[in-house]
Amino acid sequence: MALRTDDFSINTLVGADAFISGDLKVNGFIRVDGDIDGNLETTGNVIIGEKARIRGNVTAVSAVIGGIIEGDIVAPEGVKLFSSSSVLGDVITKRLQISADCLVQGQCVSVKDEEQFLLALENWQNEKAIRQKSILVSTGN
Repeated sequence: MALRTDDFSINTLVGADAFISGDLKVNGFIRVDGDIDGNLETTGNVIIGEKARIRGNVTAVSAVIGGIIEGDIVAPEGVKLFSSSSVLGDVITKRLQISADCLVQGQCVSVKDEEQFLLALENWQNEKAIRQKSILVSTGN
């Protein structure tokens, strides 16, 4: 799986010593080598370096992951997980590559057909909303 070939210029870079607290929304290609405590959403591709840590959901066109994600990954065009990566959450994509020694604790949904992918994404979002509501009800919140 390759990243989309229409744009290889990195629009945003989160450096190795950077720490961001809060959600990050960017346009275009982003590379993260630091830490983000919040959701990451981009209109383009994302590369998460092997020393990077994200505690939040990642939404992108495609994602290459080398670090740690504590959240869900939604990247319709593809997700590649290197052996240095750990994902504690669900992965939703059309194309999924997982290297040996990669840790994934969550549900993986990979459907190539566009129509079936959109249906699977909708079903996953509904299930997630129901699970979240069930958790809130059972804890009394």
